Order: sequence, then structure tokens, then C-alpha cells
Amino acid sequence: MKVLVIGPGGREHAIVRALSADPYVKEVHCAPGNAGIAQDVTTHNIDAQDPAAVLELARELASELVVVGPEAPLAAGVADALIEAGIPVFGPTKAAAQLEASKAFAKNVMAAAEVPTAMAHVATNRDEAASALDDFGAPYVVKDDGLAAGKGVVVTSDRDEALEHAEACFAAGGTVVIEEFLDGPEVSLFVICDGKHAVPLSPAQDFKRIFDNDEGPNTGGMGAYSPLEWLPENFVEEVMDRVAYPTLREMEKRGTPFTGVLYCGLAVTKRGIRVIEFNARFGDPETQAVLARLKTPLGGILLAAAKGQLDDAEQLNWSPQTAVDVVIAAENYPDTPVKGAVISGLEAANALEGVHVMHAGTSADAEGNVIVSGGRVLAVVGLGDDLAAARKAAYAGVAEISWDGAQSRTDIALKAERGEIVVADQSK
Repeated sequence: MKVLVIGPGGREHAIVRALSADPYVKEVHCAPGNAGIAQDVTTHNIDAQDPAAVLELARELASELVVVGPEAPLAAGVADALIEAGIPVFGPTKAAAQLEASKAFAKNVMAAAEVPTAMAHVATNRDEAASALDDFGAPYVVKDDGLAAGKGVVVTSDRDEALEHAEACFAAGGTVVIEEFLDGPEVSLFVICDGKHAVPLSPAQDFKRIFDNDEGPNTGGMGAYSPLEWLPENFVEEVMDRVAYPTLREMEKRGTPFTGVLYCGLAVTKRGIRVIEFNARFGDPETQAVLARLKTPLGGILLAAAKGQLDDAEQLNWSPQTAVDVVIAAENYPDTPVKGAVISGLEAANALEGVHVMHAGTSADAEGNVIVSGGRVLAVVGLGDDLAAARKAAYAGVAEISWDGAQSRTDIALKAERGEIVVADQSK
């Protein structure tokens, strides 16, 4: 099977790596890719958000499966163009991708499907936003209704800051969703879907804030780990029964069946599982940790989903090891990242036992050096027999890599390693 992966980031590098290890996949291409992906497979410099360009490349390569990584190409209708041309694509149509592209749409679907989620109001102006903030009280949760690459959410106890974020979204021509704050630890669960059937991957937890102790502004994610030993028994089964399958049935009922990854962002609250958000693709940086442990060949799963041939009862095979990935970001990320610095230490990091480096915001300069070209630059993945060993491996890799202004958190998965994550007793 020949596979074309669409996207430029760390998530796509992880997908490329997993597909390259699949004995049934004979050829992998990526567009546009990055410097790290280009070291592993052939890359193609096209506009990933242009359906016609993606379709032309897929035809040129005789691709038997196209995997769309990021949200923007999905929202642009890349999957629709491929489906119309009869090329199997792993990723939802533009209509189905509204589950991520519009938080208001997602809330509507969840309400119809009776999926447990946070109470919310949609606001279109300052007065409506102010009223909603006062209804819910602090901490305030304000979300840009559209795509914001994981950075359109503000969670704050400062009402003025919450209102300022809402007004910035209005000024840009958007609306906001204002929600009740959900207590409890957060979990990311990826569910592979074919429109009717679904297969869950291993749960993960990511870290959105830029600084240690969950301080500073939200980012696209500064690290992740998997599995989560602290989750309640039968957690995944409950999410499938109460969240994933009801959502799939509602999407099918609306005439927009969902094929691809239903990313369930969840809070484990004292009132039970609650959906924070849906995404319509693999999450980044959780994918880097989750796929590092997957032993079942990835290509077959994705092709079965694209063709509507998933088996609900399929049991995926996972490594018993734990995976931790730590993101190294550019100076001044998430505001205006400083680009152009030459990255050193990549070979040394990759040479460490149990360590591999996934590229995101990287490119090559005229001399062939790998340089910083984005906000989140690398994700260093460590594998170990337990969480402590995996963290040690990941941070050993981080220590080998450097450039001026590089920044990373030092506490990814630390609370879990210390046994400090508390899940409320839901039986009371």
C-alpha cells in the first residue's frame, strides 16, 4: 500500500514513523512535511489546504490511502475532493469536521446525542459574553468558536481577562462559547471511526500551558504521556458508550457520517465524565506518545476506517512500556516565535536508548542545517518500563538538544509519576 500523509508537524511525523514500520505499507510520502520527515520519507511542497493540489498529488503518486493530519485541510474540504475522486482518505468531510471547526456545532450535536458535557452559552457580542460570564462565575472558560490551533481558549479567574479574550474574538469577526469550568484531571482519547464503527486508542494526557505548574498562556501542547494508570476501571468503555457511539449515530442521522479520528477531550469530574471538546483529527502532542506504543500495524486500521470496514470488536496490541514526550518550543512561543536558529544535538538525542525525536516546526537551510521554523519545534519521546523511566529517557533527550532561546517544561507527567493525580469518587 502507498500512503500519502498530509501535514507539516509533529503529529504527522509520528504518523509517518508508524506507517513506515507497517510491513503492509510499501511507500510513504508526506506533503508538505518538515526537516525531520524529509529525512525519513519523500516530501512534496504543496499547499495542504488546497483540495485540488492534494488531489493532483495523490493521483500523481497513485496513493492508495491519504491520511489528513491537521484540522485546517479538513475544514477546507480536502477529504471531500479525495472522496469524490474515489481515493480512500482517512479524515472527515468538511461538514463532519465541523465537530472541531465550530464549537457551537459540536455543542449542538452533543445536546442532541445526550453526550455529557459542560453547560455553555454562545455569545456574539460583549453584553452576551458578560452575561454568560456572570451566569457561570469563576473560573471563566472562554473559547473561540472557530479553529485556533489549541490556543483559542482562555481559562482564568480574572473576569476582565475573560471579557477581553471574548472581545478579541468578536473583533476578528467570530463568536465565542462560554462554558462552566470542569473540575478534575483531563484526558485525551482518540477514537478511530468509519462512520458507524469505532475503535479506541490508548488514553493520554497533555499539558497546554507554556510553563511549569500549568502556568502561563495556553499553547498547542507542551508534552504528553500514555497510558494513564490512574484512570478509573472501564473508563474507555464508558467513553465509547456515552460519548463516541452516540456522537457517531447523531452525525450519521444528520447525513454527515464521521470518518477519521474523533478526538475526545475529556474531564474526569466529581459528576463523572464530561466532554471538554471534540477535535476531528489526531491531537498533537498526544499522538507522539500514543503511536510510540502501538504495535498493531497502523496502515491497516486507517485503511479499514477509510473504507467503512472497521470491526468494533478489534483489539489493538500495545507495548507494555510507557511513553512520555516533551515539546521543545521556540523562544517567545506562543506569542511570536523567534525563527531561524540552528538546532544542535539531534543525532545525539536520537542515539539514546528508548529515545526518538519527532520534528514539528523545523526546516533545512541552504547548508543543510536543521533550523527553527515554527513555534513548537520538536517533541522528544522517551519509552520506559514505567513512567519514571520514560520521563528520564525523554528528558535525557531534551538535554542533548539546544538552540538559542529554546524552552520546554520540566514537569511533564511529574504529578502522575508521584501519584498526585486525584480522581474524585463518583459513587457519592
